[in-house]
Amino acid sequence: MTAIINYGVGNLFSLESSFNAIGYDVTITSNPEEIRNAERIILPGVGAFGDAAGKLFSSGLADVLISESKRGKPILGICLGMQLLFTKSYEFGEYDGLNLIPGEVKPIRDVIPGGLKIPQMGWNSLTFINPSEIYSRTQKDSYVYFVHSYAAFCDGKYITSTTDYGVPLTASVQNGNIYGVQYHPEKSGNVGLDILRSFCEVKS
Repeated sequence: MTAIINYGVGNLFSLESSFNAIGYDVTITSNPEEIRNAERIILPGVGAFGDAAGKLFSSGLADVLISESKRGKPILGICLGMQLLFTKSYEFGEYDGLNLIPGEVKPIRDVIPGGLKIPQMGWNSLTFINPSEIYSRTQKDSYVYFVHSYAAFCDGKYITSTTDYGVPLTASVQNGNIYGVQYHPEKSGNVGLDILRSFCEVKS
């Protein structure tokens, strides 16, 4: 069973529908015991980093995620959920993340060419950088759906794919059993469903 963490800032029911479509059981929960008993964990997220991080830490769910990560449980962060995996963010201030992947989240406006719209919103292709199990079914240059104004910056060894928005931006990351995707697989059609299916096959 896969636990989708409910901490007030995620596309929970779109994700649940996607997992139902591929035939995998999920539960939407904020119960620490249910999260500990799950085979894998999804950390969704939309909105501002500081608000989301505050809810995670104040609820105690951040501690649960960190302890489960140390047990080797597969964890997938999606969109803002991916950004929360990093050390810190500079979105409207400076905020600490979960530090499960070393790196920082910064505004894309500082790196993309002038004239490109912010946020990056819509379909864009993936360029694979390092291998990852979640792409076992995904073809080169597949398109997925993005909505983001901030991006993760980290050592290249953690980056599994990038997307080109005037410059290469981090599209997905992995640090052992910790996975993150900046895009929304639940909004990315069959490509996104295949990525979720492959994540569900990852073993602890």
